[in-house]
Amino acid sequence: MEEQILAFVTYLHNVKNTSQNTEVSYQRDLRKLSAFLEERGIRKVEDITAVSLNAYLRYLEEQKFCAATICRNVASVRAFFHYLLREHLIYQDVSERLKPPKVEKKPPGILSTQEVERLLEQPGCSSPKEIRDKAMLELLYATGIRVSELIGLKVSDVNMQMGYIICHDRNKERAVPFGGKAKAALTDYFFRARGTMIEDPQEEALFVNYSGTPMSRQGFWKLIKYYAQKAGIEGDITPHTLRHSFAAHLVANGADLRSVQEMLGHSDISTTQIYASLDQGHLREVYLKSHPRG
Repeated sequence: MEEQILAFVTYLHNVKNTSQNTEVSYQRDLRKLSAFLEERGIRKVEDITAVSLNAYLRYLEEQKFCAATICRNVASVRAFFHYLLREHLIYQDVSERLKPPKVEKKPPGILSTQEVERLLEQPGCSSPKEIRDKAMLELLYATGIRVSELIGLKVSDVNMQMGYIICHDRNKERAVPFGGKAKAALTDYFFRARGTMIEDPQEEALFVNYSGTPMSRQGFWKLIKYYAQKAGIEGDITPHTLRHSFAAHLVANGADLRSVQEMLGHSDISTTQIYASLDQGHLREVYLKSHPRG
């Protein structure tokens, strides 16, 4: 199956223009399925049956995977078999009747403004690392961007004078404004920390670790959990918690939903150009009026 899985991921990349995270997720799910089937002597896609796929779902349930993870695996399998049928590699889609478990939709985890304040106050700014951490946390809450976008930022993506960053996603990009608190933290990072952390003057990554290489996703997850614990915030805090909090606090302070969706880069705003629906001046005005740290 490996050959077909790689071909499917290539199809997603070239035809569907999916994100790298989506492609990695599909590939991981399908390789897990492939390993399960190979243990049972099934190595060709044409030999996979509805019975064997249902057995795989039961296996996932027995392994105590949560409903959301199983649902994602079902979506991956269905997309894969739809591709196989499209390419005439199979002549019957045996995934059609797969029934994913029901997922109870939980409201997103949101911090109060007081909790956010405590979290952002934790980095002491007495070392280059703390100055970097402060800048990352402030910018994440100031913009609501995804953690992958945060660690993927380049120095050239930051416009300090105008107060916005450019986020890139395949063939799309969007500009997201940030306010005074984030600007001050970034300025401090540029002048007092980044230069001492990088070894290569040509390094383009905005946020780097002590090795002078780009900050990793896992590294930032550990960072935010550390400061959340230090701030006495209970519950499971992730980078996405700050994204949810950013959006919730904007709406609570009067921002219109369309502007928030534009800043978050949600897919239900079908645009490949920055500010296709909202001009830069209006978006900046919405941000400064509504964001509590603008």
